Amino acid sequence: CGVCKRMMPSYQQAATELKGKYVLAGMNVYSAEFERIKEEYNVRGYPTICYFEKGKFLFHFENYGATAADIGEWLKNPQAPQPQAPETPWADEENVVYHLTDEDFDKFIKDHSSVLVMFHAPWCGHCKKMKPEYEKAAEFLHVASDSPGVLAAVDATVNKALAERYRISGFPTLKYFKDGEEKYTLPHLRTKKKIIDWLLNPEAPPPPEPAWEEKQTSVIHLAGEDFKESLKKKKHTLVMFYAPWCPHCKNAIPHFTTAAEVFKEDRKIAYAAVDCAKEQNHDLCKQEGVDGYPTFNYYNYGKFVEKYTGERGESGFTAFMRTLRERDHERVGKKKDEL
Repeated sequence: CGVCKRMMPSYQQAATELKGKYVLAGMNVYSAEFERIKEEYNVRGYPTICYFEKGKFLFHFENYGATAADIGEWLKNPQAPQPQAPETPWADEENVVYHLTDEDFDKFIKDHSSVLVMFHAPWCGHCKKMKPEYEKAAEFLHVASDSPGVLAAVDATVNKALAERYRISGFPTLKYFKDGEEKYTLPHLRTKKKIIDWLLNPEAPPPPEPAWEEKQTSVIHLAGEDFKESLKKKKHTLVMFYAPWCPHCKNAIPHFTTAAEVFKEDRKIAYAAVDCAKEQNHDLCKQEGVDGYPTFNYYNYGKFVEKYTGERGESGFTAFMRTLRERDHERVGKKKDEL
């Protein structure tokens, strides 16, 4: 389910941030064995989100474009969804954005040398927020004497062939077409000014920031299949269990990485990380007692010893390892004295 995949990070983030106040749970009911449950709770499509109080089902939560903050805000005062009049499709509204379909898209792109296309979905909150800015930019370009291009839009939920052809996996997605050919995907044009400025000087967007594990650092990135074996090779390992979307994790990562650099020459010490957002690591993170992000566990030759709850800056991470190393030196010194 595409909507499920898009919503899952926000739902997981909300579950972490609201832990102790509210319970957010998930259940895969696709199998036929859950037909009774689906019937009881009126599950007709995915995702379906049910709200319970004291074990009693009350109503559905229907904001499928919700952020973690949206979910938290709704839980403060949960209410049944209000019946709403059908929303007028954007294509039926009066505006100067060209609304394209599976049938007329190719001809339009060939007939116009410079086209910026916004792929959107009616339920998408970010699309709704961006729509007024996009329309203002379209109006400006429409009356400009020397317009650098035109703005178009495609409802990806209706024009599925186009969405599939251009690999649309999130909303809004902006794609730029030059002389009938797809040229760029643009992630950060969200205001009238940015859209117009970019069209005046179309350039390739900067490459996306590489994931932490793709960067060359001294942190060892582990997964379920190699976790235990890798830890057994080091006397002292501090493992950071994290999720890429987690703000506290993002703050800690540079400090954790710098600490790993400090000890990179010490063969007995390692700083490691596990991305708990990856499906392959879900069981591992649960097994290691991860109930929030980031979680730091200390292991001695692969055996869990304790959770690290100290300061999350470079000084805290390095002081922790220095203390362990000093203890090792003291033990070695005592043994020599005894001899």
